[in-house]
Amino acid sequence: MFNAIAMALFFSWLRLDDKLNLLFVYAVLSLVFVGGVRLLVRVLLGQRNNISKERVLIYGAGSSGRQLAQALNNGDRFNPVMFVDDDVTLQRSTILGIPVGSPDHIVSYIKLKNVSRILLALPSASRGRRREVLDKLEALPVPVQSIPGFSDVVDGTMRIDELQDVKIEDLLGRDPVAPKAKLMNANIEDKAVLVTGAGGSIGSELCRQILKCGPKTLVLFDISEYALYAIEKELRLQIAREQYEITLVPVLGSVQREQRLESVMRAFSINTVYHAAAYKHVPLVEYNVIEGVRNNVFGTLHTANAAIKAGVQTFVLVSTDKAVRPTNVMGASKRLAELVLQGLAQYQAITRFSMVRFGNVLGSSGSVVPLFREQIKKGGPITVTDKNIIRYFMTIPEAAELVIQAGAMGKGGDVFVLDMGEPVSIDQLARRMIHLMGLEVKDDNHPYGDIEIKYTGLRPGEKLYEELLIGDNVRKTQHSRIMAADERCLQWPQMQLLLNRLDNACEKFDVAAVIDLIRSAPTEFNYTCASSDLVVNAACDIQAVQPLVSAVARVEKPVSTELNIALDSSKQIA
Repeated sequence: MFNAIAMALFFSWLRLDDKLNLLFVYAVLSLVFVGGVRLLVRVLLGQRNNISKERVLIYGAGSSGRQLAQALNNGDRFNPVMFVDDDVTLQRSTILGIPVGSPDHIVSYIKLKNVSRILLALPSASRGRRREVLDKLEALPVPVQSIPGFSDVVDGTMRIDELQDVKIEDLLGRDPVAPKAKLMNANIEDKAVLVTGAGGSIGSELCRQILKCGPKTLVLFDISEYALYAIEKELRLQIAREQYEITLVPVLGSVQREQRLESVMRAFSINTVYHAAAYKHVPLVEYNVIEGVRNNVFGTLHTANAAIKAGVQTFVLVSTDKAVRPTNVMGASKRLAELVLQGLAQYQAITRFSMVRFGNVLGSSGSVVPLFREQIKKGGPITVTDKNIIRYFMTIPEAAELVIQAGAMGKGGDVFVLDMGEPVSIDQLARRMIHLMGLEVKDDNHPYGDIEIKYTGLRPGEKLYEELLIGDNVRKTQHSRIMAADERCLQWPQMQLLLNRLDNACEKFDVAAVIDLIRSAPTEFNYTCASSDLVVNAACDIQAVQPLVSAVARVEKPVSTELNIALDSSKQIA
């Protein structure tokens, strides 16, 4: 343009005719030539950059898909070459220069476009819908990843182009039910709440949910210094971000120290206790029987007694499906913890006790999901205990919400059971995780596959399947996913007698007597294996205690006549 102006002045000085036509042609040619060269260079550089990028297909051509494509185009890792969408009005069109196709032809698109990865851009879709999509994509020979949900993007915790592995809850296809505000707030709003095991998987999520319900004070009680530090730091940030007016109190302590618990409850005038502190890892409790019983049974007893003495209104125990017809000490100890609260509920009227029983939660410290993911990233093998093993699964946030709501419905001694949906085959879960990461299972039919699955056999006390109910006496509640069960229990005098004898056995470190006493209670404890306690076994090896064979034989002996008479009388009362 400057050249054209300079030329016009030059032509004016020379006094040439028809200079306007000449200037116009020159200006147009200059513009086309200069702009065309720059455009050509940009296209060539863009193609050159895209050659080194990984070619991806985006499932979902809505607003999220378009934002993802723009972000990827500006990045240096992925090159979006194809959209697919279920909306027929978008198919056979182009968005941001990228063609949109039908999901029915996704296999041909992968081959035609040389796609090496599929990205799900369906953040607002229900889990049921996402599971349908994943069912279609599972057999494809490319990995599948997804973008963050809207909530993560809106609150700034993640960017739209921060890709993540497919969440296991999407594979389950279970959509959570919206919580009922009245039940969520009943035991929390403007009240002082204490959570034991506040740094654990369930305890920490309970604390997050409790904050949203507006308590006056939230006391975090945990024996682990680091776990307590981590959850306190997180919750303080949440309080500052949401501008809550909540007093947060981190307290170090053990649930086996009743005086400590009572002093804490009195000091902060606690109204509601959520007791989530427990040893939950089945093999570890099998290896440490006495400590497992001490923490799970007597920890619950001491926390409950402290609550009664401090005048706590509501006490909610977080239980487990492993308490139903247990085959391991961990499950049996949790069933005994339930019996403790059922007995106390009959004995006094100060504190309202209730128990909430559910199965495995995704992402907990003992969950198989992070273990499988880590094993896959390392190249395998994936370890599965048994090909036929099945488990119930639920997300941690949903479990915490239901625990809070169930506790609000308790009248005293209630056992609530959460609807866990359909059981999941652990073997099939492992295979789906392998396939969705674009890999193949290595077995006899596919000797050149990527990841092998090894079956290690059931661990001590482990069952092929879990149950949620002991009997058939179950009734509905005002929440569609919470049921109430009427189950057999002991009168408090008989329960006290059992606890005294159990305490003496623990003091003597008599594992055989502990197992014998657990069997004598209405736990339906089906313990068929020899003791796995590591200390007992090591002591037997050096002949420091009675040989293990004798200890196992003692398990078969009946308990004392006095206790049998007491238990028989309780059966007649029931």
